[in-house]
Amino acid sequence: MIPPEVKQTTSRVSRAQRWNHFLARLGVKRMGHRVEPGLYALGEPGPDSPVLVTANYTLSFDALRSSLNGTDAYLLVLDTDGINVWCAAGKGTFGTDELVSRIETTRLASIVSQRRLILPQLGAAGVSAHEVHERSGFTVEFGPVRAADLPEYLRTGRATPEMRRVRFGLLDRLVLIPVELKHALLPTVVGAVVLYLLAGGLAAAGIAASVLAGIVAFPILLPWLPLREFSAKGFVLGAVAAAPFALVLTRTGGGPHDLRALVWAAAYALVAVPITAYLALNFTGATPFTSRSGVRREIFRYVPVMATMAGGGILLAAVLTVLALLGAK
Repeated sequence: MIPPEVKQTTSRVSRAQRWNHFLARLGVKRMGHRVEPGLYALGEPGPDSPVLVTANYTLSFDALRSSLNGTDAYLLVLDTDGINVWCAAGKGTFGTDELVSRIETTRLASIVSQRRLILPQLGAAGVSAHEVHERSGFTVEFGPVRAADLPEYLRTGRATPEMRRVRFGLLDRLVLIPVELKHALLPTVVGAVVLYLLAGGLAAAGIAASVLAGIVAFPILLPWLPLREFSAKGFVLGAVAAAPFALVLTRTGGGPHDLRALVWAAAYALVAVPITAYLALNFTGATPFTSRSGVRREIFRYVPVMATMAGGGILLAAVLTVLALLGAK
């Protein structure tokens, strides 16, 4: 019999919950897509039923329960502040202390007789398995990367190499684009308007293209862009995206060799290229291809370069604007 303090759930995801997923993908109420932490019963679990651990982010919780149709299990939901397992493990909220605390507060040891917890593989960075065992008596077992593989994993008791393989295919990358577009929309519009007033529509369109290159083209082209570091890949992509606009800007003055036109083109490129590179660097937080130490190295190595380039481009544009105003007088 399921204890009354255990919450009940099902493997069915309702239309309202799917709408919640859609809003989460768009970044609407980004930190509001969460379920209450605690212990949930899926189906009719008993003392020997498996206990699977997840985050209280709705997409993580719903992906787990929907993959277990027909399975009787307990779902132990940690308080990760509404952040998914992988990101929460990096931040420390999907971690040893929270797991041990949740075992205690839910009185899990009195509800199940077995002492095995199945955690998602991508949560391993935040959890010390031996410490959990020492403090709670429960053994931590890391299951497959994807929830869809859990039924076979529970049936066989082992994860195949394919289950352990972290994939980050095109679809995984595409679903990240809408939320990034939403966050960049307002600053992009403001920047484009300012540039339109200062330098005309071509420069404004060029900056918008640089933003789209970093947010849309970069995740799509990620595996095929040259170089290893995301920032370096971003500089390459940014240069490619900016080149046509810079070339046209060089020919908008008195001729193809007009000095002021060349300087305007240089100013534009100095601002546009690091925008794409910065957005590419920002993408490191959304991919399993990176590590915290690697991202830290990229930040210290490339952000000063980006800031210097953008600052130089803005200074050049300001000087040209002042000269144009003085010339008009």
